[in-house]
Amino acid sequence: MTDFSKETDARILIDDQLRQAGWNPADKSQVRTEIAVYGRAAGGTARPVREGTGGEGAVLTTADGDSVPTGRADYVLLSQNGRALAVIEAKRSAIQPYTAKQQVLPYAKGLDAPFIFLTNGELIYFWDYGNDDARIVNSFFSRRDLERLVEMRSTRKALATIEIPEYYSRQGENRSVRPYQQETMQALDQAVELGKRRFLMELPTGTGKTDLVCLYLKRLIQAGRAERVLFLVDREQLAKQAKEAIQDILGEYSNYWLRPGMARQEQQITVCLLQTMIGRYEEFTSGYFDVVIADECHRSIYGTWQTALTHFDALHIGLTATPSPYIERNTFQFYQCRDEQPDFAFSIQQAFTDEYLVPYKFATGITLIVAKGAKVDDEAYDPAEFERKWTNEDTNRKMMAEFDRLAWENYKELAPNQPIGPGKTIVFAITKRHAARLAYYLNELHPECKGRYAEVITSDVANADDLIRKFKWEDYPQVAVSVGMLDTGFDCREVLHLVMCRRVRSPILYQQMRGRGTRTAPHIGKTKFVIYDFFENHKYFNDSDTDIFTGTGTGRAPVGVSRPPKPPGDLIELGLQDEWLHAVTYVEVGPEGERVDKRDYLTNWSTTIQTAVKDDELIRKVRDEESLSEDEEQALAERLNRPEMYFNEDNLRRAYRRPGGSLIDFIRAALGKLRIKSREEELTENFQAWLVSKSLTPDQAQYLSLLKNRGIASGKIELEDLFNPPLSILNAAGLGVELFGEVGLKTVIEDMNESVFQEKTA
Repeated sequence: MTDFSKETDARILIDDQLRQAGWNPADKSQVRTEIAVYGRAAGGTARPVREGTGGEGAVLTTADGDSVPTGRADYVLLSQNGRALAVIEAKRSAIQPYTAKQQVLPYAKGLDAPFIFLTNGELIYFWDYGNDDARIVNSFFSRRDLERLVEMRSTRKALATIEIPEYYSRQGENRSVRPYQQETMQALDQAVELGKRRFLMELPTGTGKTDLVCLYLKRLIQAGRAERVLFLVDREQLAKQAKEAIQDILGEYSNYWLRPGMARQEQQITVCLLQTMIGRYEEFTSGYFDVVIADECHRSIYGTWQTALTHFDALHIGLTATPSPYIERNTFQFYQCRDEQPDFAFSIQQAFTDEYLVPYKFATGITLIVAKGAKVDDEAYDPAEFERKWTNEDTNRKMMAEFDRLAWENYKELAPNQPIGPGKTIVFAITKRHAARLAYYLNELHPECKGRYAEVITSDVANADDLIRKFKWEDYPQVAVSVGMLDTGFDCREVLHLVMCRRVRSPILYQQMRGRGTRTAPHIGKTKFVIYDFFENHKYFNDSDTDIFTGTGTGRAPVGVSRPPKPPGDLIELGLQDEWLHAVTYVEVGPEGERVDKRDYLTNWSTTIQTAVKDDELIRKVRDEESLSEDEEQALAERLNRPEMYFNEDNLRRAYRRPGGSLIDFIRAALGKLRIKSREEELTENFQAWLVSKSLTPDQAQYLSLLKNRGIASGKIELEDLFNPPLSILNAAGLGVELFGEVGLKTVIEDMNESVFQEKTA
């Protein structure tokens, strides 16, 4: 590695980083270097300090009396009208830039620059010295970022002056703001006014998290606290729901959905999939967004996923329906939560008591597919093997017949105003092939519906979006059979029946699936919903309609039975922890779930794309890195997701074992156009994201930056490394104990290895 040990070497890096943030260091209307500091004359008029002015020992002062050294500011970033926006203090790499705060503060005041950057080429600190202490950021801010911050400072209002509304309009109806939603906004107000920049709220599925955060964003914008907002989600259904809520509640503000192949648009609210932002965050400066919302954030703050969040120096608001015992430590650390508790939590028990959610009951007397004493606790099972072992034509028919009979018997009791039987139903299947068989048997029971009674909804169905729309808004299908697609992030409040035809061992996923039925639906008189659990998942979680499993250990557990274990940490990412597809060698494709070897699938994919590029204009545009419109991207996705191979994002992620990839990424990979970052680049990015997520002192951050290079070189950091050259020469062991304590040093190294250097298989 190059040793940037001199300040002049650091400036080479700084100039490049400025260019990445949109500044041209050679343009003196944007960036000035070695600028003599301005002082304040007695009358308050700014004037330059000239060499020799005032003679030896002369002292100039700023308007508030601070002395101004007669030195030079390394860099000054200018606004469009020539005003100083920020001063950059450059140090050589061996110097912790935070230590230069007091040296550069008088320079900034003398120049009337409201912001300061402190950097040694590796670490960058941003200091809004009139409001906060200096903090580590991933990049310099652009001119537009800094000008926007200045403008917002001048128009800012106290949040207490912005009234919390009693009602709001959503989906064509007038909804009241519930007491817990008001309490959440008040808690957010207090946190923001006290300078807390990260906030975590835990609300059960169905209690209106998206509506709540949109109402709060409106407050922030009205108070001059925000102009640009990023809304991050990890599923397309969540993106669509976020867009709907934004258009209903924040319709006066421009918004768009940033898709992988689209050009970035300069609009106020950006909705984006986390998987997309992972590949595109470098297109944005750290100061581009004022607020970042992370929906289901417990799936985001882990390993490489956190890079897309920590890049942005913004007010971060995390939303989760996952109870705190199952939220990873990294999530609490990122959101700066004390004692691993969210900033605001509303329990599912309280939501049931207050009738904000609809309670459930379990169907009794149904066939149990998993026989007593069967050893099915191996977490790394193959779904296809599990399906073959535990289901067959007879059991599948029996499950569907029993569900259908019971549902028709009790749907009027569940919702007296439900016009058509048996009411909206979601069936959770094991595999795509399993889903196809279950839907077939249900349609066989109702020939009068001509195959429309039940529909399979998976990523391989070309018209999946249309089927989802029909399921939510039309009479038929009454039943949606799915694998993975409707488990989380799907909202249909008329659901009366949930049919679990698969095993679930993730407490997070179990509660997400159960939450598909909890939404209220007064227009059909919904008072309860039924769970048909053919695999006794609820017994594994000690869940009952009288003693609700919440993941907090308060459920009624049999003597000697402990709380269900957490899944392994490396399977937490993006909610894939219950799919267990890391070791599976095939991809299920098509409506019947045909199993294709992953290597064959990828070979066919590459051949198809390389052949099609000659005649397909859209694939050529992807090859040439031209932007696609939303319609073009949708048309390309539909064209590829056709028989026989069903090339779609979901299948390609499994085949490539890259849950963060997008369709555009995979097209580029097939064409040899996807630049794969070097391991060193990836680890450096992961380290920076991890560092930003921590609450560290400047000296601790500098120390860990030193250890990072050892981790990159050797793949991980061992405690023994601290006692061997080159780290021993720097007294790394003694310094580490001094900064963290013996236990703390061991803990932070373990965390660093797990979050930064651990190889991921997905």
